[in-house]
Amino acid sequence: MTFKEILYQEDGPIGTITMNRPDDGNMFTETMCHEIRDCINEIRRETRTRVIILTGAGDRFFCLGGRKDGMPETQLYAGVLPTLEMYESIDRLQKPVIAAVNGYAVGGGNVLQMVCDLTIASDKAMFRQVGPMVGSFDAGYGTWYLEDLVGKKKAKEMWYCNPKISPEEALRIGLINRVVPAAELRDAAHEMALEVADRGAFALASIKGAFNARHGGVSGLSRMAHDLLLRGYLESEEHDEMAESFAQRRKPNADRFGH
Repeated sequence: MTFKEILYQEDGPIGTITMNRPDDGNMFTETMCHEIRDCINEIRRETRTRVIILTGAGDRFFCLGGRKDGMPETQLYAGVLPTLEMYESIDRLQKPVIAAVNGYAVGGGNVLQMVCDLTIASDKAMFRQVGPMVGSFDAGYGTWYLEDLVGKKKAKEMWYCNPKISPEEALRIGLINRVVPAAELRDAAHEMALEVADRGAFALASIKGAFNARHGGVSGLSRMAHDLLLRGYLESEEHDEMAESFAQRRKPNADRFGH
């Protein structure tokens, strides 16, 4: 896969997506959002990659979110909501995604690391929500997921007062999972990814689906049920017996599967 504003690299079971606009804080553009979405969707369709690392180019910025002049003026749905499509692609991916936060994660950049399954941060990182200061807000992933991570009072403080959150505080309040020295971030993220990749892929997919179903409503529950059907039930003895008995026009031996 080749892209304009992101880089993608595979290393065994690990795929790394790098937002590659360091001179502009790795800020979202329409192109970047669509490229991350398309890359994630391609990874969904293949079996080589077990875990994704998402990071930013350079050593100052993970991502500073987006700005109005980086997005199209069109009112077409596909044009005005590229960030939502990007968040959804990560949230719905059946494989774990690890954010390796190498610097400032601000606004939509902080939301981006929140929708990832795990976050490991450099000791040079910083986290902040700035929407009300700059004429913006996120009333979806950025509020619901933030409340899940840090609690309602702290989430509201981050949105209402817009404090800068150090990596040490982010770890203490549950916003991230680990903090490591900046020079060790890349290796530490890769080590974490390899650790996760050693787990059962179907089990991980089912666990992620269960976590996401609560906020996904019927869509989230349907995704989880579909994955369980496709990757579990359709390979079971019960499925085989029910399908064969129907095809043979006989009564199934359902007593074998009583619970």
